[in-house]
Formats: sequence, structure tokens, C-alpha cells
Amino acid sequence: MIQRQISKTSMFQPKLGELVIRIVVTVLLIVVATPTFSQGPKSSPASPVVVAEVYEAEVHPTQEFVGTVIPERRAMIGSAVDGRVAEYLVNEGDRVESGAVLAKLLDETITKEIEAAAAELAFREQELNELQSGSLPAEKMQAAAMLQIAEAEQDLANSAYRRTQRLYETRGASTASELDEAKAQFQVAIANIAERKAAKQLVDDGPRKERILRAQAQRDKQQAIVDKLKDQKKKHQMISRFAGYVVAEQTEEGEWVNRGDAVAEIVALDNVDVLVHVLESYVPHIQLGMKVDVRIPSLNFREGENPQTFSGTVARIIPEADSRSRTFPVKVRVKNIIDDDGPVIKSGMLARVELPVAGKALSLLVPKDALVLKESSRAVWRVNRSGDVGHGTVEQISVKTGLSSGSKIAVIEKLKVGDLVVVEGNERLRPAAQVKILKTVSH
Repeated sequence: MIQRQISKTSMFQPKLGELVIRIVVTVLLIVVATPTFSQGPKSSPASPVVVAEVYEAEVHPTQEFVGTVIPERRAMIGSAVDGRVAEYLVNEGDRVESGAVLAKLLDETITKEIEAAAAELAFREQELNELQSGSLPAEKMQAAAMLQIAEAEQDLANSAYRRTQRLYETRGASTASELDEAKAQFQVAIANIAERKAAKQLVDDGPRKERILRAQAQRDKQQAIVDKLKDQKKKHQMISRFAGYVVAEQTEEGEWVNRGDAVAEIVALDNVDVLVHVLESYVPHIQLGMKVDVRIPSLNFREGENPQTFSGTVARIIPEADSRSRTFPVKVRVKNIIDDDGPVIKSGMLARVELPVAGKALSLLVPKDALVLKESSRAVWRVNRSGDVGHGTVEQISVKTGLSSGSKIAVIEKLKVGDLVVVEGNERLRPAAQVKILKTVSH
């Protein structure tokens, strides 16, 4: 039995070997029969670039001047009165708005004076109102009644006098003294009527104009006293007259200050001025309102970034030169950037300003960013467009540069109007490299 199984195994071994050989041969044939395509050298991808056109224009040749950032406004806030500092409300570096209170002096005494003066003013106003309102209806009725009483008394005195006179003349029943007394009583009654009529007329007419004017003057005088005291109280508070930043503290709480003593120094930095000194031969080419570029080298927000550039306006040309250097001060105003940390441009920073130094000249211009600086020469990458819109190849053109104007610079020879030069992405280009134009910047 065992011998028979061995014989069967031996019978299958040659067939298994043949099967393996056939599989290997088949695989080799498939590999050999598969066509091989030549890939050739891989083409490099097109480099993305930003380009600008070469153009011709009349421009002012410019020169870079070094200047210093100064505040648009600066003020030393002082005390207008003598007093002791009760509250000091700011710290160095704080931003304050126009009208903000910086410090307060003790003001209890002047507050009491204002209260007393205001009470006197109220009395004067009430007195004037009474005079201007005239007599009350009850006062007029009283004057009329008193006149009626006087008239009645006159009638009675007249009757008594007439009767006494008849008795004296006809019968001799009355004496001469009685007659004189009756006559006197009658005359007193007549005088009382005149007095009552005048009193009634005064009540009907009201106070005299002169009396009203005198009361008005007294009221106005007291109003001026109150206003003066209130103004003095306001001076017990030191305020900022413009928005800015506290750069110096000059006192503390509890300290006594005299009138005119400094309390704090405020500078306005929402707009700043860059002060540069320009040679007298350049001044005629600088005009008020002219737009110029201002660079602050210290404001490199990212490592390797070019100095931050701002747009400035020539705000002041001081018409008096330094007698030794023959330079004129020029102020270029720049709008500052205010963020959570305060003003980005700070007073005292170094700045560089591009100012014109000659008259206009016709030149071919390219952006300064298009220049590739070499050891002894300068060049630009010119783009030669291919049939595919937005693509092309580059070639390096050596150029000579002329005077600059802002962010543009004049180029001499080998370029013409309308040529495209690379302004971004030119750091790693090679001759004949393929490029893809992402954008064409305008001039």
C-alpha cells in the first residue's frame, strides 16, 4: 500500500515542475511584449510671476532724505490756578481724547463760594421779576379804595366847614377858632385826596423804568460774579485740548502746584510729520501738497520684508534756512496707523523721504522692484510672450539706471515702451525659463 502511494507522488513531480516553468516563461513573454514608451526629459513647470510694463513719462528726479518723525502737535499742559492735586488721572503712554481730564485740584472752597453767589443771584432775579411784572390787581384795588375813603373824608370835611361858616356868619353860634379848625380839616381832606390819587397813579403805572434798569444791572453784576467763580472752578481741572498720548507726567496726587506749573505733556500722533532738511538748490522743486513716499526702516513687520512705505504730503516748507548748513526744514505729513498697541509710527523714529531735486524729464520707467542687483551691474528679467496668453519665457537684460522718482526708476538702453519686466518672482529665475503671468501691475 505504502509502495503504491510513493509511486503516485513520483508521477506528479515532473508535471508540477513543468507548470512552474511555463508560468515563468509566460510572465517573461508578457514583459517583453509590453511596449515601452520613451518618457524623455521632464519639462519644468512654469514659474508664477507678476509683471509691469515699461512706460515713458515726465517725472521729477528724486533723492532720498533722512528725517525724523515728530508729532503733529505737542503741548505742555499746566495749571491755571494754585492748588493741591486731588486726583491725577493719567499715566505715561495713555491715550487721551480731546477734553479729557488729566488732573483735578481741591475745589471745596470755591464750590461754597459759587453756592453763595448763586443764592444772591436768585434774589436779584426775583426782585427784578417783581418790578417787571408791575402792580398786582390787589394793589390796584387797594389804591382805588384808599382814594374813595379820601374823597368821602373830603366831602365830610367840606360839609362841616360850610356849616360852621354859616353859623359864624348868621347867628354867631360858632367862634372864629371853630371856623378856622373846620377850614383846616377841609384843606387836609383835599391834600389827602391828592396823595391818594398820586398813590393810585403809581400803582397803575408800575415801577419806574430807571428802577427796573437799576435792578437789571444788579442782577447782571451778580451773574458775572457767578460765571467768574464757575470759570475758576473749571481751572481746577486740567484737560487736554486735542487727542493724543501722554509722554510725560509732571506731578502726582497730593503735590502742590502753582499757576503755570506743568502737569503733563501731550503729543498728537494720529498724524505725524517727518522733518527733513533740504539744500536750498532743491527747495524750488518742492511744492506744498505734493505727494511723496516715506519709508520707516524700523517698521519691518516680517523678517526680510522691505521697509514699510507710507504716502506722505508736503505740509510745511519753513522759509528760513539754517545759516550754517544752508538747508531748509521741510515737514512731510503722514497719516499714522493706530492699533491696540498704540501708534505704529512713533515720535523720534528715523524716516527716509523721497523728494524731487530737479525739474521734470522724459524717461523710460520701471518699478524699482524689477531690478536685479549684481556685483557691478543691474539687470531686469524681460518676458517674451509665447502663443499661449499669459505664458512666456524670460531673458535677463542688463540696464543702466538713471534718476529715480518714488517707487519708479529710469532705465537707459535695451528696453522699449511696452516691454514686460518681472517685478515679483524674479529671485529664482533662469534664462529661457517658462513663466506664468499672474498679474500685470499698472503704473
